[in-house]
Amino acid sequence: MSDRFIFTKHRTDCYHCKQVADQIIKAVPNKAQVACDNCGATRVFVPRIQEVAQPGSFTPIGKYPVWELVQDAECRNCHTTGLHDITVGTRHLSVRCRKCGFTHFYKFDLEFIAKDELKIH
Repeated sequence: MSDRFIFTKHRTDCYHCKQVADQIIKAVPNKAQVACDNCGATRVFVPRIQEVAQPGSFTPIGKYPVWELVQDAECRNCHTTGLHDITVGTRHLSVRCRKCGFTHFYKFDLEFIAKDELKIH
């Protein structure tokens, strides 16, 4: 199984540069990050817990709107490829398998601004 778990993008206005740009979302078991493709503003999240959870168990509350996304990925628990619910908030990020309910919950760790060549291939 690859460490590449969730790798997607969400087009919205950036909290830092205020421009509408792709926000690149990457999540692997040991960290997750959201990076603006325009200015490089990046939020890094570290794992907090992994467990089977009901939908909405980790709905974060924060300063900015919550992104509720859906992405196909291989589940790290049941090992099937299927839909995963991704919830990105100001201070939290979670990824939940719709088949078995296994949830990765990440908490905000640090933020930096650096233009990087993050591309989805």
